[in-house]
Amino acid sequence: MAKTEQAVFMNMCMIYDDKGNILVQDRLKKDWPGVTFPGGHVEYTESFTQSVIREVKEETGLDIENPVLCGVKQFQGTDDVRYVIMFYKTNKFSGELKSSHEGKVFWIPREKLCEYKGEIENAILQKDTHQVGYDWLDIKTLNTTPLYPSKLRRQIMDLYEGKAYKVYLGNEEIGDPEVTD
Repeated sequence: MAKTEQAVFMNMCMIYDDKGNILVQDRLKKDWPGVTFPGGHVEYTESFTQSVIREVKEETGLDIENPVLCGVKQFQGTDDVRYVIMFYKTNKFSGELKSSHEGKVFWIPREKLCEYKGEIENAILQKDTHQVGYDWLDIKTLNTTPLYPSKLRRQIMDLYEGKAYKVYLGNEEIGDPEVTD
């Protein structure tokens, strides 16, 4: 078994304002169409943080500050390459919003995000050939909903409640006190 492999690093950023709005992009590319968050590929020698700042600028015209890493997703492509997507969020931005050749960007109220659920799911699922499923959780029933890895339950609740949280990047371990499922 090889100890090295090819990997492609990408990012997405949820930009939100103090009025309860989230910035989304209706992508035009045929290989990944639909409504999603701005983002793209990490360039050679570029840091992950620099790449998300650059991608947001290119796709939205906005300058962002202090993007916070809030999730990581990976999948093995059919081309035998591992794809790693870093998910960021920020509410620190400036500049004039403008769409790009990548797609139209626009603000939506946070509570309307579920109306775009199918489009966002399809865009993400289309790239992941090994993912079993994708489900939207009701925050009111999160504590009784089966969830793997179960460590994410606390992080989701902390994020929802505005508390400090850790970024989860690993697998569950036997004897882990947070494992409840």
